[in-house]
Amino acid sequence: MGIVILAAGRSTRMSTDIGHKLLATFGGVPLVRRVALQAIESRAKHVYAVTGFRHEEIGDCLAGLEITVTFNPEFASGMASSLVAGLKTPGVMEHDGILILLADMPAITALDLDQLITAFETSNGRAVIRASHAGTPGNPVVLPGALYRQALLLQGDRGAKGLIESSDLDIIEVEIGEGATIDIDTKEDLQKHGDTSDGYNAV
Repeated sequence: MGIVILAAGRSTRMSTDIGHKLLATFGGVPLVRRVALQAIESRAKHVYAVTGFRHEEIGDCLAGLEITVTFNPEFASGMASSLVAGLKTPGVMEHDGILILLADMPAITALDLDQLITAFETSNGRAVIRASHAGTPGNPVVLPGALYRQALLLQGDRGAKGLIESSDLDIIEVEIGEGATIDIDTKEDLQKHGDTSDGYNAV
């Protein structure tokens, strides 16, 4: 099992006066690094990250971590291009499953990720695993190797949701708590979940 962190987006729904959400601090740590640390602490064999918008600063936040970073030059075209870039990173498709982790999910923990990994192992690598909370599907998701080829054809900003729901594979929902449905898209999200002592520490 490998983990691919998608950290290439432009934060288009965030107010321009706030800055880049992945550079905002949560518990004193830039969001993208916070998420990466949880991934590294999980049982995954390797962690990869795909950067795009402001990639140098995102890369600086990931410096010193045991993580393989790939730059997606097509990041402006949408999330699909970053997922494809992640899958094309050397070594990624050698894993029997890939956990797709969005970099703007501050409540996700290593324990949450391990629950998803365990569910994938229990399915013998034959099912899609999707985090949920109170019956609501969320993120992260685990793509089994059987979907890699189709995932490489994805385009636009839809991610893998359509692929998952149109496949003939079982989808196993794993309750991990509210972390599955908390992401940072707006100023209000930052006010609720992030550090607010100095303008959200976002630049």
